[in-house]
Amino acid sequence: MLLTYAEDRAFASLSLNRFPSVGSVRLDWSGAEVIEWRDGFDPAELRRTVRAHAATDELAVVFWDNFVIPSIALDAALVADHAEAVLEWAARCWIFLADSGLLIEFQDGEGLTVARIPEPVAVLPS
Repeated sequence: MLLTYAEDRAFASLSLNRFPSVGSVRLDWSGAEVIEWRDGFDPAELRRTVRAHAATDELAVVFWDNFVIPSIALDAALVADHAEAVLEWAARCWIFLADSGLLIEFQDGEGLTVARIPEPVAVLPS
């Protein structure tokens, strides 16, 4: 399913936006609970990673670093099955595993990171 802008921003607020960034296309993992880090970046690594961390029938949201490509939501099993197609579109992507509360970051040439999404920071009234 292609996400609308509003849906994209809602899913980003539950995942990507909970991490600080380094530059414009990298997440800052300092302080995050990193579950796995690998230097491989290819469809086989994506397939293995999603299958290792996603629950059965889990919703996965794929964000690309190219905003021309709309974000999509689909079963995580389909992300694994079609890893070649996912990585064909952009050199960087993030996959939000909604039920597991995990975010997978793929950076071409730099590998992948799997981390638990932190809870939102509470804002206290002033």
